Amino acid sequence: QVQLVESGGGLVQAGGSLRLSCAASGRTFNRDVMGWFRQAPERAREFVAAISWSGGKTYYADSVKGRFTISRDNARNMVYLQANSLKPEDTAAYYCAAAKDRRTVVPTTPIAYDYWGQGTQVTVSS
Repeated sequence: QVQLVESGGGLVQAGGSLRLSCAASGRTFNRDVMGWFRQAPERAREFVAAISWSGGKTYYADSVKGRFTISRDNARNMVYLQANSLKPEDTAAYYCAAAKDRRTVVPTTPIAYDYWGQGTQVTVSS
């Protein structure tokens, strides 16, 4: 059974940092693009960051560029999102996702992803 399990969310003051982790199991993920998305109440799920299967390419939403960093450890089936300089508008549930067997394209839309975690809540107070 394929599972993606996020952790590391919590309550933080504006300007603070969090490191989100995603543990993947149930299949080999080292050929998959891995991504992070977020969803605030009454808003659509939005792209945050994605990383290619090798880790050599990373993509970010403009709203987080320069503040967030995505990384992966294929040996451990782990994906990370380091979130610095957090703002109240970063408050949302954060989801880890995997797009199967993507060797050349790194998608940034939710519909392109095949597996999803349950999410971890990030709340940034002002």
